[in-house]
Amino acid sequence: MADLFSAERIEKSSADFALAGVLLLLLGVGLSMLFSSSFYWAQKLVQDPYFFFKRQMIWVLVGLVSGFVASRISIEFLKRSVPWLLLLTLGAMALTFVPGIGTMYLGARRWVFAFGFSFQPSELVKLSLIIYLAYILERKSDRFDDPVNSLLPPFIVVVFFATLIYLQNDYSTSMFVLIICATLFFIARVPLRYFLTVGITVIPFAALLLLTREHRVKRIIAFLYPQIDPAGIGYQVMASQNALANGGLWGRGIGESVRKLGGLPEAHSDFVFAIVGEELGFVGVMLVLALFLYLGYRGFRISFYARDRFRSILAFGLTASLVFQALLNMGVVAGLVPATGITLPFFSAGGSSILISMIMCGLLLNLSRTSTPNLEEV
Repeated sequence: MADLFSAERIEKSSADFALAGVLLLLLGVGLSMLFSSSFYWAQKLVQDPYFFFKRQMIWVLVGLVSGFVASRISIEFLKRSVPWLLLLTLGAMALTFVPGIGTMYLGARRWVFAFGFSFQPSELVKLSLIIYLAYILERKSDRFDDPVNSLLPPFIVVVFFATLIYLQNDYSTSMFVLIICATLFFIARVPLRYFLTVGITVIPFAALLLLTREHRVKRIIAFLYPQIDPAGIGYQVMASQNALANGGLWGRGIGESVRKLGGLPEAHSDFVFAIVGEELGFVGVMLVLALFLYLGYRGFRISFYARDRFRSILAFGLTASLVFQALLNMGVVAGLVPATGITLPFFSAGGSSILISMIMCGLLLNLSRTSTPNLEEV
């Protein structure tokens, strides 16, 4: 335990306060909108309007503690923990296939249930692979001209975990993981010719897998032609767009959404951003978008000024995962992207998402301590 928290960062002892501020704002606004979007459904489902909010607060408290630990942990200890982290992640993923522990819900086997709570291990996969790739790509950065020994092993690890996620019937998350990992290979300066070689194989195969399940095909049709079945496959897309449009410039007011009263499925989860638009209007939507973009700016700045390749790749991966996921969710709600089932960080109901997001944020604050120039300056 002596090296778990070290004083290796004497030259810069304080974290990026601007980053911490935007994270707290996102968390506060997100919790407010979660309560507003969930109380009606919670009352209808379990006769407790605070049900989803209380469960989310439990995870937030766990996330705050975990994020604080992540913000103080020794980076060298984190590097040495990579093999154990991968094993832990593999074990958690395996549990989803164990009867009685992993449970099928809405056609997918993504969750582990225990003691009245559920956890989605694919969220942990995102974090683990980002840390793993930062570690392994730094170690092998001088051997990229030997791809069999330097790049093939991490590529296999990434594809293996993405395949496990796919086998849970979670195509969207598996593709998201592959895309985030691909950006890390790119940031690590892997030669472009390797991307072309892999892309020729992976992209057509991924497109083929997309068409192997009926519900995925229906999502594409609903995205392209929602009006052909407005009461069926196109309902959710059109309902979310209507919610955004109904908000106008200033919104109907917090708590005044109409669509959350049963008119929009998953209003407290995947489509909570539609409720943001309806209650806070265009101004609120732009403010939330600005907060995520500013989070991206601070995070990518940490990556740019990192003292070594590991910290740079890690900061970039953590930031990309949070911001790209947010933009993807917003795109789905606005009808710009087919429905994915991917949540909006800090806003959507879901303990796994908020916990992993806060650990990622803690690590970003940790990395900001060793970045130059002084990242407290805007």
